[in-house]
Amino acid sequence: MLSGKNILLGITGGIAAYKTTFLVRLLIKAGANVKVILTDSASSFVSPLTLATLSKNPVHSSFVNEEDNSISWNNHVELGLWADFMLIAPATANTMSKMANGNCDNLLLASYLSAKCPVFFAPAMDLDMYKHPSTLEVLGKLQSFGNIMIPATSGELASGLHGEGRMAEPEDMVTFIKEYLELGLPLKGEKVLITAGPTYEPIDPVRFIGNHSSGLMGFELAKVAANLGAEVILISGPSNLTVDHDLITLIRVVTASEMYEEVHNYYDGVTIAIAAAAVADYRPKTVAEQKIKKNTPDFTIDLIKNKDILLSMGEQKKDQFIIGFALETENEVENAKGKLKKKNLDAIVLNSLNDTGAGFGKKTNKISFIDKNSSIKTFELKTKTEVALDIMNEIIKRIHA
Repeated sequence: MLSGKNILLGITGGIAAYKTTFLVRLLIKAGANVKVILTDSASSFVSPLTLATLSKNPVHSSFVNEEDNSISWNNHVELGLWADFMLIAPATANTMSKMANGNCDNLLLASYLSAKCPVFFAPAMDLDMYKHPSTLEVLGKLQSFGNIMIPATSGELASGLHGEGRMAEPEDMVTFIKEYLELGLPLKGEKVLITAGPTYEPIDPVRFIGNHSSGLMGFELAKVAANLGAEVILISGPSNLTVDHDLITLIRVVTASEMYEEVHNYYDGVTIAIAAAAVADYRPKTVAEQKIKKNTPDFTIDLIKNKDILLSMGEQKKDQFIIGFALETENEVENAKGKLKKKNLDAIVLNSLNDTGAGFGKKTNKISFIDKNSSIKTFELKTKTEVALDIMNEIIKRIHA
């Protein structure tokens, strides 16, 4: 949910600022890009060098940098527009009051006023300050502007008192933000099964029948679906690719038979199924226990047919929305439509090896999306990440129709 997101972290001068080193580390670990703005007083509680090292970005604290006899400007507008969201933690009573009243006397506040993205803030102060009528008014005012408050918790405070006003723990802030970002996502509540990659059918201990599929299309579909809120089961044949996402469960298999078994372990519980894997149609009838020696000029392998995973999904379909893939070299649309009907699919994604840049082993693809009503939408050549988003958008249009 946070992977690839640009996060602008504003740190103000409260003792809870010491927790932000852990917060930055968690955000980076989640795959986010983090830039930090410190107020002058915040640097008394946490080291700019530490934050710069953890975030892998320079830490900003003033409008002007004066280094090596040169002057450069920290552009608050660029910082505000760069961010996918802004997080102010800790948000002290002083800073929140300025935010609520439009005061702008430091870089953090100028960036806040320039931000066009969601702004999260995590209050942190002592109990009496937190309960003061002026603070409660400011909290309400900030939320009325559309800012999202990460509530303070109860616990031991810097004063030695015990009560409300303690800044949320870094782990809880990250969880809060992830859960908030999931709200309203078009695939929230959907469970998606995706197959990816090739299958390898063994001939002997060192040889196999396979194909050139890298698995990239399926992995990109999984990431896009998860970023749109879905819980994803990704079943992949042999691939060098990996994925790290809270909403994706990756299951690795080798053969078509193993993929068949794993698909049907999860199929009944999903609402959307996307068969993007390049599954071998046939496998050797017998697998040699030892490496086969090249003792004869001719060599024949008897093949038997694998179970058709996609056909079995169509036959057992209840309420699932099923999408298949068709890689064709001739009569592309006719063959794809025939496959769609024969396997009881809701849609099929057609790509042709006749299109430059499409097919196995490439970072791009050119597709046509065909649904069961024979509606065809053709897209230009795009990266597989963009293609995955196009496919998911077409699915969303139909399941929410």
